[in-house]
Amino acid sequence: MNKVILKAQDLDGYLTEGDKSNLERMDALYRQAMVSFNILATSAAPGELKKEEKTLVELYNRMGSLMQEICRNEPRIQVYSFVTPPESHGEASRLIAKLRDLKTGRQEFVYYTQRAFELLFNLAFGGAQGGAASPDKNYLIIKTPVNVPVQNFAVHKIPDVDAAIGNIVMCVMLRGALLPSIIMSKEIQEYSSMGYVTPFALFKIKRDDTKSETTMEYILDLERSYFHPEDLDGKDLVFADPMNATGGSLVTIVKYLLENGVRPKSVKFLNVISALKGALRITRAIENVTVHTLWMDPVLNDRAYIMPGLGDAGDRINGKDGEENPRDILQLIADYGTNVTGLYRSQLRIIEETVLRR
Repeated sequence: MNKVILKAQDLDGYLTEGDKSNLERMDALYRQAMVSFNILATSAAPGELKKEEKTLVELYNRMGSLMQEICRNEPRIQVYSFVTPPESHGEASRLIAKLRDLKTGRQEFVYYTQRAFELLFNLAFGGAQGGAASPDKNYLIIKTPVNVPVQNFAVHKIPDVDAAIGNIVMCVMLRGALLPSIIMSKEIQEYSSMGYVTPFALFKIKRDDTKSETTMEYILDLERSYFHPEDLDGKDLVFADPMNATGGSLVTIVKYLLENGVRPKSVKFLNVISALKGALRITRAIENVTVHTLWMDPVLNDRAYIMPGLGDAGDRINGKDGEENPRDILQLIADYGTNVTGLYRSQLRIIEETVLRR
């Protein structure tokens, strides 16, 4: 079978000794936090619970400060709350809290995912501190429904992002990344003065979850991927994925492209939550990449899941596949329903062309 496999030990080879030392410091803090987790989950004594909540807040503040210190030395890791004004942080924090919550159902999860990628677009392109857009503005003149005493028009200023987005190819790492990639492409279309709809490249990649974090394998299935290398050469490649745990899937794809003569102009990876380790691995492995993440989590568990994380984002967006009958891309799109597919019809048309022209 035509597959490319990257092993976890290859990923660890990209980390520096300084990275490993910082990750060990973070692991030590999180082990302390897990002691608090256990007390909060099992104790019924109000005094003990209050004391442990205070301890946990202090530990999370220390972990946040350490992550900020590490990312300050790596400008290619852009964390929303580290590079935007403090008054913006509450919105992102509340949004992440809703996504984490066990009580947040599938439709609500999709809604908050959409909001998250709107913020990420602004971070990466729309003029948020650390973004790539120029301070210039485009003007939108909008005809409104009000026509008394005359037809009314409104003028709106938006960031001029044309120079930053006109060379983008949206690269989809199926399957949890499908809807986030469509959302990001829609944002690009809405901010473009020309209504630019991104081309799409579709990569069927998964990790072997029967393995541990240290023995993990990342498997790129070329037979079920849809892209032409020549269409990616010299382009700005944008990947949008809810979660960046280990960085293995992105590194597998980009390294494969590089080995086959594709030279991207740039690579952007946009995540709702990224693990510190995954973000560091990506920036060490790929020369011209920037990781834009709405939130950074401190550690991975032995199964390579982000902690505290939010569970399997793909399942929470798409629902679970049956063991014997995993859905293909068209089935996933159909399951989004008419409300979603109607909103993103331009993007779905391009994806359909990408699949059928192969």
